Amino acid sequence: MSDAASRDGGARRAARAVDALRRGWPVRVTGDGGALDLLAIESASDTALANFASTDVLLSGERAVTLKLTNQRAAAAPGPVRLSEAAGGIAAALAIADPALDLANPWKGPFRTVAPGGDAAASAAMVMARHAGLLPAFFVRDAAGGAETQCDAADVDALLDPARLHIAARARLPVEASESAEIVAFRTPEEASDHVALVIGKRDGNPPVVRLHSECLTGDVLGSLKCDCGPQLHAALHAMADAPWGVLLYLRQEGRGIGLVNKLRAYALQDQGFDTVDANLRLGFPVEARDFAIAGRMLELLSIPRIRLMTNNPEKVARLEKEGVEVVERIPLALPTNKYNEQYLATKRDKTGHQL
Repeated sequence: MSDAASRDGGARRAARAVDALRRGWPVRVTGDGGALDLLAIESASDTALANFASTDVLLSGERAVTLKLTNQRAAAAPGPVRLSEAAGGIAAALAIADPALDLANPWKGPFRTVAPGGDAAASAAMVMARHAGLLPAFFVRDAAGGAETQCDAADVDALLDPARLHIAARARLPVEASESAEIVAFRTPEEASDHVALVIGKRDGNPPVVRLHSECLTGDVLGSLKCDCGPQLHAALHAMADAPWGVLLYLRQEGRGIGLVNKLRAYALQDQGFDTVDANLRLGFPVEARDFAIAGRMLELLSIPRIRLMTNNPEKVARLEKEGVEVVERIPLALPTNKYNEQYLATKRDKTGHQL
């Protein structure tokens, strides 16, 4: 079997496994160090759990820090944590996994941490949970018997490989900022979400003004005042219209890559007094979970090797340059604040290095 065919097969296996997790079906994940059977806590049913027959719980390292469990690990390196016989039912497991329930369930444990039983499989499971839009928490057991749905940790890498992205369609799209704009859609064979680029102005030999904009339903469409996403989007489009030409890369990575439902969970935690960074960590996710390699691949497919990047986040510059994109200039994007997003923007400045 060719390498391409092998990766195609692996990506399909991983896509089926992610879908199974969303539907509350058990999945086997293999990898260096061992194989694990997993059942996502959030989507599990009583029947599925009874058939699964395990009360061990696997949590992300970020969630384990919130629960003060990482000091029980033999190694200091962060990573998924397995709790032995931690939850006899779904309600008890959700009390461990979902930070929205922390106030109602302030006392948890005591827990006994054990080796995950497969470090590569456990790490891949956390990526799959995020990709499925689920809490990164599972009922877990060592692999036993047959498995209806299974994949390897390497299959997850194949699924998320940006090289699988291709241009699916393009068309003229007059928009308020530019009546001569063109929209280009990108997809992979296995993914349901399509990324898009909006090309504004007439292409010339100069590097375009480029804006990476992660999808934000609440801000872009509903006009949320909790963030600055909608105003940034429209200001960027008008700035591109005033330049010789520009490209908006609209990435389907809601909530910095954790998905819409988990972003709304983070909003609920913010209402309890946590900032955006702490809310993500309490949910069990990294502070930054977006995949900027996708943006690099989109620019490659558009034959754009050099750009002027419109961003207040120097990390975006570094991440794009890591993908082989030459950033010749960083263009700031300054907008007024409101009483609802002042703390959000202060957190971006103080904790994630944004230059506001």
